[in-house]
Amino acid sequence: QVQLVESGGGLVQAGGSLRLSCAASGSIGSINAMGWYRQAPGKQRELVARITSAGRTYYADSVKGRFTISRDNAKNTVYLQMNSLKPEDTAVYYCNAVTGSVGYWGQGTQVTASS
Repeated sequence: QVQLVESGGGLVQAGGSLRLSCAASGSIGSINAMGWYRQAPGKQRELVARITSAGRTYYADSVKGRFTISRDNAKNTVYLQMNSLKPEDTAVYYCNAVTGSVGYWGQGTQVTASS
């Protein structure tokens, strides 16, 4: 079992920045990859960024060049630095961890970028 706790969401003006954090606990040694997803009202949940245990990263086209995913292994924490936020980035952001074929989710944190 893996437990994920997110923090760092909030309200910013368009063009602003936020940093999300996701602290993992439990069977963290079995995690293959961690990532951030988001879900806007009326839309499907989508992958925003992912980082593997080997350090490889993936970004959705819509956030490339603006968002950066990173991790602190000593703190078992993954971060999502979000710069140049746009109103279309407004959503609930969820942390995800994958161990083998099992996925775990955090409770979600609201990010709102106002125009």
